[in-house]
Amino acid sequence: MKSKKLMCLPVGLCLGLLSTAFVHAAETGCIASAQSLFLACGFNVREGYLKGLAVCSDTNSQAKADACVAEVRGGMAGENEQCDEVFAARRALCDKLGNAVHDVGFGEEFAHNFVDPLKIGVTVDPNPWFPLVQGNRWVYEASGVDDEGEEVDETIVVSVTGDVKLIEGIRCLVVRDAVSSDGELVEDTDDWFAQDLQGNVWYCGEISKNYELFEGDEPEVAELVDIEGSWKSGRDGAEAGMLLPFAPTAGQVIRQEVLFADAEDVIEIESLTGSESSPAASCTETCLVTLDYTPLEPGVYENKYYLSGVGLIVETKIDSDERLELMEFTQAGQPSGQSGVKQ
Repeated sequence: MKSKKLMCLPVGLCLGLLSTAFVHAAETGCIASAQSLFLACGFNVREGYLKGLAVCSDTNSQAKADACVAEVRGGMAGENEQCDEVFAARRALCDKLGNAVHDVGFGEEFAHNFVDPLKIGVTVDPNPWFPLVQGNRWVYEASGVDDEGEEVDETIVVSVTGDVKLIEGIRCLVVRDAVSSDGELVEDTDDWFAQDLQGNVWYCGEISKNYELFEGDEPEVAELVDIEGSWKSGRDGAEAGMLLPFAPTAGQVIRQEVLFADAEDVIEIESLTGSESSPAASCTETCLVTLDYTPLEPGVYENKYYLSGVGLIVETKIDSDERLELMEFTQAGQPSGQSGVKQ
């Protein structure tokens, strides 16, 4: 069914219109999903606003209550604006996708289209842009200044394990991703990937554990604060997506994951003739270049550079000096990191 297009009005003006439209008939398509999410965003803002008013009312001081209400209203205005911006970003993505829904060949009925992940690099050729071979290990360093003006100084270690996670009937390989800052663990993630018979790598989900240090603790040990960003295909409406194709073509737009309002990463294939350099590897007109973004963070874009046989070697944030570089690449079966890889 063809989806009707709605003007991107402020949230407060659209809620009544949208709720009336969706009570009468459920439409299909990417834009219809974006409209429903826009409505949900507005309701979430109002729920937060009412909870804020409840806190403001819990005082005997009228002056404190008034100041609290003013602060809550100010926050609501910013959140409404964010709903509008995310809706516009989702609409723009839907236009690029031709209003196509995320209907992909993943799940129990497609299990025969996927390889045994433990045979990748043994009897199955790996995807050249992300070789999921047990024992492969990448070490990255991130530097620059983030959006909040904070210095970025992180080390990221990515390791392909021999563990398998069964997700919707498909055997997905576990890849560990550990992020440290000043020698302290800040994020520890198990990513789950699968490879199909054509060599495409699929993103099945992740469990991401985020840690913080709190001054005054004795001993000062990193504390688990949340698992934000975690998702699993088949749970709570989440759907797997293709992380990287085996044979990318310029202009492709690919949804890597879909858990609406939580995980909506997208890549566009920009070039197969990119040039970049990192301490461990470089390429001259041979790199795969992707544009990475999510509608959940409108206006934030990254370029990633992949070297065939190695994988990701450089990541840069557009309009920022944030940069991630490959410092060491250890191939399975080799005793130490391989460096100086050029192509």
